[in-house]
Amino acid sequence: MDYVFPPAPQASTAVEGSAARFPVRRIFCVGRNYAAHAREMGKDPDRDPPFFFTKHAGAVVAAGAEVAYPPETENLHHEAELVVAIGAGGRDIAEKDALSHVWGYAVGNDLTRRDLQAEAKEHGRPWDWAKDFDASAVVGPVHPVASVGHPDKGFIRLSVNGETRQNGDLAEMIWTVPEVISILSHSMKLEPGDLIMTGTPAGVGALVPGDTCAVEIEGLGRIETVIGPRG
Repeated sequence: MDYVFPPAPQASTAVEGSAARFPVRRIFCVGRNYAAHAREMGKDPDRDPPFFFTKHAGAVVAAGAEVAYPPETENLHHEAELVVAIGAGGRDIAEKDALSHVWGYAVGNDLTRRDLQAEAKEHGRPWDWAKDFDASAVVGPVHPVASVGHPDKGFIRLSVNGETRQNGDLAEMIWTVPEVISILSHSMKLEPGDLIMTGTPAGVGALVPGDTCAVEIEGLGRIETVIGPRG
């Protein structure tokens, strides 16, 4: 096929224990999926249908990379998350079948321009500018299901410069991974390469240039991100 200019390289993430890479198609994110985080954001946790926002595939940045402090914000926040990597697509997936569509899991950090998010909420606007910006989706190596199974409990922690800020458990998610996959698939067809960031526990907070932010999930290892000077 002839293009008017070369297309962008395929976004991808590392795969634990392999030289092969996991190609990223889309990134879906679950909002307020831990009760304590919902409360700290001023909302009551409930079992209403979950809501989602998205990041473009090019927002993915590898663990260990330095991330420039993004423009147009004075309040960059961290959010530790379990990332689900979809390996088999489908539409209207039953909850009981959902895990068969998962290729693996990774540790993630959903970077957020919190001041822009607050402004968007105040004016009833979408969250795109707050959530979907360059290098806003830190994703560690994907661990295949064959190696780690399907984690549904275990610690999820985040520290900044060695100080613990978030300390939760995967079992505290309001909506489980099978439920999230099923609900998403009833809205649109999931495809291989889709990533789902499943929400963050309480304790989100600000990052400044020079900070080292580390996220660790039981059974999936630890990733680190250094926040660089303003980009």
